Amino acid sequence: MTTHGERVRVRRTSRTLADGREIIYFDDSPDAPPREAVDGRPLGPRARAGQVRYDALVGDWVAIAGHRSNRTFLPPKDECPLCPTGTGTVPSEVPESSYDVVVFENRFPSYAPVSDFAPEDRSDLERSGPALGRCEVVCFTSDHDSTFAELSPQRARTVIDAWADRTAALGAVPEVEQVFCFENRGQQIGVTLHHPHGQIYAYPYVPQRSAAILARAREHHAATGRLLGADLLEAERRDGRRVVLSGQRWTAYVPYAARWPVEVHLAPHRDVPDLPALDDDERDELAVLYLELLQRLDRYYLKKDGRDVRLPYIAGWHQAPAKEGRDVSRLHLQVMSVLRSPSKLKYLAGSESGVGGWVNDVSPEDIAARLREVGA
Repeated sequence: MTTHGERVRVRRTSRTLADGREIIYFDDSPDAPPREAVDGRPLGPRARAGQVRYDALVGDWVAIAGHRSNRTFLPPKDECPLCPTGTGTVPSEVPESSYDVVVFENRFPSYAPVSDFAPEDRSDLERSGPALGRCEVVCFTSDHDSTFAELSPQRARTVIDAWADRTAALGAVPEVEQVFCFENRGQQIGVTLHHPHGQIYAYPYVPQRSAAILARAREHHAATGRLLGADLLEAERRDGRRVVLSGQRWTAYVPYAARWPVEVHLAPHRDVPDLPALDDDERDELAVLYLELLQRLDRYYLKKDGRDVRLPYIAGWHQAPAKEGRDVSRLHLQVMSVLRSPSKLKYLAGSESGVGGWVNDVSPEDIAARLREVGA
């Protein structure tokens, strides 16, 4: 893996934690030391997968993972499990004393490679099975007080390479049907660790929203012979009112029917199904444009109500499923926030939570205009 310009090579090193989980270092620093530190913590056996149960009412699956109720919750900085070991008062999940970008298997996974559950198909209405798959944590930087938006373009490119690496590896696992790379930021979103990080879920099924996107993509392709994602991007670029920023290879826009009080999609100009399919030039520009987008989002509520607000958000990559639909699927990023004002949250109340009937109090055109206004 390389980056454009000076082409800094990324060194990939895979190691094993004390309970057998994999940890992978992605180093772009020329002076990064060999990753040879041993995890000496007295950990018990690694967590095993729970169970997935089929919800026959809506045709979707639900993971039952009771062991996650004991996961780490908002520890103080000196006990952060994502900081390098030696920088706090306790050994962390990362044995090394420094790192650039690191990925490791989640200690409290919703999906895992091993399970004690066997399928229990009592009837078509009560189907179940082991929650086989994998959940990984991606630490964007060793700096506990930083954010993704504060990364250098080189480091952001390393994160992109790590996402692509893990998408390809996890998608090749026989049990995995969908790979989802995402970041939750901010306590309003529900994060349990403040350290800048994201996650990767490898599901043993295609989740409901991904399945709906795939179904619509297939319908559109059958009717027109074109990709739905490409046509949506072309329509937004042609209209222009909701475009936030654009480069040679990527465009960020607020979708025509945005559901969230702040929502932006970022899509490549070329038809690609997933992150591994991006070429070097596309990854380079993505690193720059994504940082610019996140910085604008952090300025969205700048000095409104007399104070600055760092926007809480969820950012997730919608990719082609691992085993189907790659011919009609098109990669895009969705960034969304629950913050509808500097001091007010959008709650998914009766209409949204009960029947999925979304109501947005902010017009998509106003969201885009504000994001253009706060550009550098």
